[in-house]
Amino acid sequence: MQQKTMKKRFSLRKWLFLIVLLVLVAKACNALIIPDRQIAHLREQTVPSWIDQQYITAGYKSRPGVPLQQVNDIVIHYVGNAGSSAQQNRDYFNKPTTSVSAHFVVGLQGEIIQALPLDEMSYATNWRNKDTISIEVTHPDASGQFTDASYDAVVRLTAWLLHAANLQADAVIRHYDVTGKLCPLYYVENEDAWFTLKEDIAVAYAAIS
Repeated sequence: MQQKTMKKRFSLRKWLFLIVLLVLVAKACNALIIPDRQIAHLREQTVPSWIDQQYITAGYKSRPGVPLQQVNDIVIHYVGNAGSSAQQNRDYFNKPTTSVSAHFVVGLQGEIIQALPLDEMSYATNWRNKDTISIEVTHPDASGQFTDASYDAVVRLTAWLLHAANLQADAVIRHYDVTGKLCPLYYVENEDAWFTLKEDIAVAYAAIS
């Protein structure tokens, strides 16, 4: 009787081990497959007409063409030069000696320039460059607060990107959340404004979904 009980326990442990092993294998396979599907889905996206595609020259330091393997967040930044335009910032990225870049630049009038393909790495968010899409936003003065037009464009663009990358509505962060850098300044110093921006993005995202 005792021998049968021991065999039964051994059999149960064996099955539990096999189940755990299968779960781990399934998770590993999922981790390999889903990012590939996500990036493929991004490549297939038709870019809306309200986005002006002006890619940085391939091979420059700011665009060496390193492929993104996965996108986990959309990162909001603000440009370092108050009063500058989206075009000026994009053109700064497009210099042989420039080593920084972003996927998008949002202008003071709400214009949006795409500087990099969605499946390539940008150079704006330090160690999170490898799994994020970056948005640089212009601003009129030292406070760093976005204009109404810029704000609306950020909401619209971010909601579309979340949908395009199959992300949840809350997958939006600041550069500050990665490194502690005061970027985007106004939305670091004013947490309520940041939470409001995220709420507005969530509403716009829900309207797409």
